[in-house]
Amino acid sequence: MPELPEVEGVVRALAPVAIGRTIQEVTVSDTVIKSKQLGKEAVIKGITTEDFIMDMAGMTIKDVTRRSKYIYFHLTKDGNSCLLVSHLGMSGAWFTVEKVDDIQEMKFRNHVHVVFTLEGGGLLVYSDIRRFGELRFLGCEADHPPLLKMAPEPFAAGARNHFLEMAATPKYARKPIKEVIMDGHVVSGCGNIYATEALYKMNIHPGRTADRISKKRKTELFDVIVDILQESIDAGGSSISDYRNINGEAGTMQDRLKMYGRKHCPACGADTNSMKIAGRTSVYCPTCQK
Repeated sequence: MPELPEVEGVVRALAPVAIGRTIQEVTVSDTVIKSKQLGKEAVIKGITTEDFIMDMAGMTIKDVTRRSKYIYFHLTKDGNSCLLVSHLGMSGAWFTVEKVDDIQEMKFRNHVHVVFTLEGGGLLVYSDIRRFGELRFLGCEADHPPLLKMAPEPFAAGARNHFLEMAATPKYARKPIKEVIMDGHVVSGCGNIYATEALYKMNIHPGRTADRISKKRKTELFDVIVDILQESIDAGGSSISDYRNINGEAGTMQDRLKMYGRKHCPACGADTNSMKIAGRTSVYCPTCQK
């Protein structure tokens, strides 16, 4: 699943080509339409396909920003401001092309689910191989309350203190630290990849509970998380599995990862172990991480 750096890369690529463009027409795939007719929330969430098409047509994209792992399209029409919130799920991707056939990778070209035709030419395309992503049309952020519960951006003032305070609460203190830092209410935008890397750099076992780590060490851990997220942003994110930036561009952070997906520890050479934490496979070095 794309994490904060990957989503940031998509936003930075989308902004210059999408801002100021007006959506002339919206097309939704038969797969999504049929799923919605069966009562399933496939891709388009919280609204009927018909209403989504009608509401989005004529919208002008005023800005494209990121909040945690979400992409926010700030929209306006007839003097009213609205918001399209996009989550990439496991395999979502955005493309800006002249026609759908211009999408180079067949696996994305075959799973196009929403096409926004832009005034003046060109398409803004959302493709999703597994359909775990979402597009949610809102009047404002408060219309979907879970968005308001996200932790502060990790680069923001107060984010470190938020993490320390949340990690000390009864809800999180006895949980594995890996689970704590992957929780978006505690740390914004940090998933399995970068949690794995941060814990390895700090020599902390992913299963160690938060209350068994000193405040000093947790402070250092948070700062390492921020550094790794920034490093990945600078590298264009990690292109693992189905993640791509817009138009199929790949990042290079996967070449810098020290522990995620590794069979051997690069520091001591020991075979890595793995365990399930919060439903995710956590890879660690049994020698270096305690």
